[in-house]
Amino acid sequence: MKAIIAVPATVALVYRAYSHKSLTPLGLLAAGLTAIAHAVHPWNLPFVLLCVFFLAGTRVTKIKADVKAGLTLDAQGSTGGEGPRTHVQVLANSLMASILTLLHAYQLHARRNTVLSHREIPEGSFCYKWGGDLLVVGIIANYAAVCADTFSSELGILSRSSPRLITSLSLRKVPRGTNGGVTLWGLIAGLLGSMIIVAAALMFLPLCGEDTKGKIGGGDSWTLNQKATLAWGLSIWGALGSLLDSFLGGWFQKSVRDVRSGKIVEGEGGIRVLTSSVDAAESVTTDAKAKALHGEGKEAVEKQPNPSAAGVDDSSTKDPYDPKDKHRGSHFGDRKPTRVAESGLDLLDNNDVNFLMASLMSLGAMALASWYWGVPLDGILKP
Repeated sequence: MKAIIAVPATVALVYRAYSHKSLTPLGLLAAGLTAIAHAVHPWNLPFVLLCVFFLAGTRVTKIKADVKAGLTLDAQGSTGGEGPRTHVQVLANSLMASILTLLHAYQLHARRNTVLSHREIPEGSFCYKWGGDLLVVGIIANYAAVCADTFSSELGILSRSSPRLITSLSLRKVPRGTNGGVTLWGLIAGLLGSMIIVAAALMFLPLCGEDTKGKIGGGDSWTLNQKATLAWGLSIWGALGSLLDSFLGGWFQKSVRDVRSGKIVEGEGGIRVLTSSVDAAESVTTDAKAKALHGEGKEAVEKQPNPSAAGVDDSSTKDPYDPKDKHRGSHFGDRKPTRVAESGLDLLDNNDVNFLMASLMSLGAMALASWYWGVPLDGILKP
């Protein structure tokens, strides 16, 4: 990408994120580095896909943001909703694409040296031909998948129908925001997000044409059928990325439900949310008091006044969820936790799931294109 375009475009992208408070300070740094990694590529395609994903993703995040904020809870106890994205979230969505972009930039540079320095005809082309560089397929697939997942999550939660847990054999209904919960509207929105990325890719992908046919580093012109095959193949593959994300989230990411409200609790920045345990909390409190009083067991715990002797009603007779009682405990009076696991294993957080999904969809698309086109994977970096 030409510096005269790349520099102001990168500055504008970062400034927009800063002015709209879309990213944290470290998120801005990660976004800047990611933009640079995409801008060093000779083609405009990778940088354009990054911009389209960022702009489209932030736009759907703001659609009915006030409504979505009331559908889930923040881990700190406030209403949910998407806050500024962190550097981890930025890298989870774009790191694999950045790696593939840098690798393809190296491939094109090596191809250019083959012609200029060694006077040899390269196997690949400088334009994109049918059955061309697999790395390009991986780049497009990455952004098609993460954009589909973003659209599916941000718009699917607004569906009138309750989400169904895709990892459940009975497809049981779950609260909105549950990892692995899907709706028909969410799946349609995911396909829409994938198609937006693929449409942008076809607009900026330097396809080989009649003017490149027979030239060094050129290729045959694309037929309409070939363009349609690439477009629909990548669009459907990207939409499948949102499904893969749902399966991974439903299996390996724990969803935590607040017992009082019945809503899903979201971790800030996509981090894990801990379930509550009354016994564990009391144990920690007792240990802290024991350490402070230099003792152990009952002797270390400060003596509590007798509520009845002081003329105060016993807490057991009070309403455990009386909003006027500012000193009520974090339970219903039955010593049960207020946050419980709704589904999933506590192995990955949301950022881990996103990165794993994006990586699998990128590499999977390259492997599928390799099989369909008959292009060997071992020559993925050959000039």
